Amino acid sequence: MFAPRIRFRRPTRHGPVWATEALFPGYFFARIGPSSLRRAHYAPQVRGIVHFGNSWPAIPDQTIEELEKAVGGGEVRVISPEVAAGDEVRIIEGTFHGFEAVVTRVMPARERVAVLLDFLGRQTVVELSGGALVKNADQRVLLFKAA
Repeated sequence: MFAPRIRFRRPTRHGPVWATEALFPGYFFARIGPSSLRRAHYAPQVRGIVHFGNSWPAIPDQTIEELEKAVGGGEVRVISPEVAAGDEVRIIEGTFHGFEAVVTRVMPARERVAVLLDFLGRQTVVELSGGALVKNADQRVLLFKAA
């Protein structure tokens, strides 16, 4: 059985919080033979097996291996909250909450980040705490269409 999980910083009204969740919520991968389909379908905690009509898709071993390599086998994959110059970010706390900006400079010793944002019709550089923003890429959701 393989059910990859990820840990990431999620923006909230009260600032960023760390969250751990399934990469594919409500799904897991399992290797079963054709003769075990009926038994697996009625196993505890299983609502059904993904299928298309009367066909059950087989996911190639190589695809599962690449997924395991990308997110880690049984471990929780941590998505780094670190930002770098040029990253597109969303401000998740303070006066500019909800604004999108571009990181112009990271000041690690002070745990501050300078960002360029559009404010009142002009571009403005603002210094913020590193914890006040998340990378836009961290907010994207992977789409997994089952049926």
